[in-house]
Order: sequence, then C-alpha cells, then structure tokens
Amino acid sequence: MRFRIGYRTLKTAIGVFISLSIAQFLELNFASSAAIITILCISVTRKNSLLVSWARFVACMIGLVMSSILFELIGYNPFAAALFILLFIPVVLLVKASDGIVTSSVIVMHLYVVEEVSVGFYWNELQLIFIGIGTALLMNLYMPSKDKEMREQRKKVEALLKTTLNQLSTYIRAGESSWDGKELSQLDWVLKESKKTAFVSMQNHLLAEENHYYHYFAMREKQLEIIERLMPHLTRINGSVPQQEKVANFLDELSRAVSPTNSVAYFLLQLEEMRTEFRNMPLPKTREEFESRSSLLLIVFEFEQYLKTKDELWARKSDKKRPLRKP
Repeated sequence: MRFRIGYRTLKTAIGVFISLSIAQFLELNFASSAAIITILCISVTRKNSLLVSWARFVACMIGLVMSSILFELIGYNPFAAALFILLFIPVVLLVKASDGIVTSSVIVMHLYVVEEVSVGFYWNELQLIFIGIGTALLMNLYMPSKDKEMREQRKKVEALLKTTLNQLSTYIRAGESSWDGKELSQLDWVLKESKKTAFVSMQNHLLAEENHYYHYFAMREKQLEIIERLMPHLTRINGSVPQQEKVANFLDELSRAVSPTNSVAYFLLQLEEMRTEFRNMPLPKTREEFESRSSLLLIVFEFEQYLKTKDELWARKSDKKRPLRKP
C-alpha cells in the first residue's frame, strides 16, 4: 500500500498546530485539549462539521453544569464520576448531541482533576472549547471540489450505458448474443459510488441543497432498474418478426445518443410512431410470433418509462430556473 497524506490529514495537522499554539500562547490549563477538540470536529463535509461542532458545544455545556452540581454535592470521587456518566449520556442522547460525549467527558475530567468550581475554571474551559471548535470550522472552510471526479464518473456511466443498449440491440436483432451482461453489474457499482461522491459534494455546499450530479446519477440508477426489469422479456423473443429490426434500430440510435443533454421528446415520438405501426400490422399467426411481439411491445413500453425518467430530471431543472411568481 502506497504511503499517502490526504487533504483531511493535512488539515487536521495544521488545525492541531493552530489550536495548540493559541491555547499555549494564552497559557490555558490543559492546552492539549484544544487540539483534541479540533481533531474530533474536523469532518468530511462542511455541513457535518457544523452539526458535529454544535453537538460538542451543547454536550460540553451540559456536562459542565451537571458535573459541577454532582461533584459539589457528592464529592470528587470515582462514584460521582460514574454517576455523572450514568445520568449524562441519556440526557445528551435526548437532546441529540451524542457526538459530543467524548469531548465533554474530557472537559469534565478537567474539573475532576482540579476539584474546584470557579469562574476561572469555567473561563479556561470555554476558551479551550471555542479554540478547538473554531479552529476545526476554519479548517473545514476548504473542501476540494469534486466536479472533475463527478464528470469522470458520468463519462463512465454513459460509456457503460451505451454498451448495454448496443448489446440489447444486438440480442433483439439476432435473437442471441455472447454478451455476459458484466456491464450491468459494473454500472450498478459505478452509480452507487457516483451518488456517494455527489452526496458529499452536496453536503459541502451550506446554502445549496440541490445537486444536479446527484439527481443525474439517481436518474441513471432508475434507468438501470428499468433495463434489468426488461431483461426477462428478451428471452421470450423466438424466431424472427418484423418488429425486431425496428426495436433494434431504435436501441442502436438511443445508444449513440446517451448524454446529459435532453433528446427525450425525439425518442418518445419514435416510440409512439412505432406503437402505431405495430397496431396496424396483421395479427400474429403463431403462438411463437404472438409471444415475440408481446415481449417486444413490453420492451417498447419499458423504454418509454426509461425516457420519461430522464424527462423528469429536465423538468426539475426547468422548475429551478423558472422565476417565482405571485399566485
């Protein structure tokens, strides 16, 4: 395994240097705790960092108040510390600040060591908390853009989708194929990883909740489900019927048109014309022809849903761009 220092590791190291330097410059007691808080608060996304930091701050405040009361009433002894943990954790879970349990426990142990409730102690601990959390938030202001990575993932998705549609066309046209379907499993994996990347990118934008790439990959995931759903119909195409060539040609053209741009209306019109033409053809004469034509018609229907899934994505984009008007 190659040795590598990631950006998060580098940010954490710089954050520790800053928080520890400030705490020592201010001559705070337990200065190293500021660095520990910084390490705990640096996260993979800006939104998560804000949530974690807030949870730690809330937990620290609750911990200081509860521990001060318990230690002053019962004494600074192991029984009081155990009782504090017994009562503190349920309270923190109740206010949904569980991420702050470790941080607040460190702060509370300072009180246990000092054995004195005073304004000076509280001021020291508050400075440690603000330095640690503030430094972490400062470090998390920088998050590398994932746009390039998502563009590359989109290209992989489209390449796999083109191959899949082309192979489906070959199978429908010839009635058989040597295709092993590996692109389907590869596409499923790439889409899952792409959605994770897009979600992280979305969490790094504090104000913008929408992410086009995330919705794009989700749309392709739905299209993959449709393709997997129609696969059993392919095996029911026996012999040769006129509709095979038309559906195969349609898939050939569709495979060449795979892209982020919108060409849905054109292909939906083609499907509608194809269905009308199928209806006007003579009725099937054999059972095999009936099954083949039924399967092809189902495939046409599924690809209509396939295209409409993409149309929904473009409708969402149009709604976002349309200015709001008063009713």
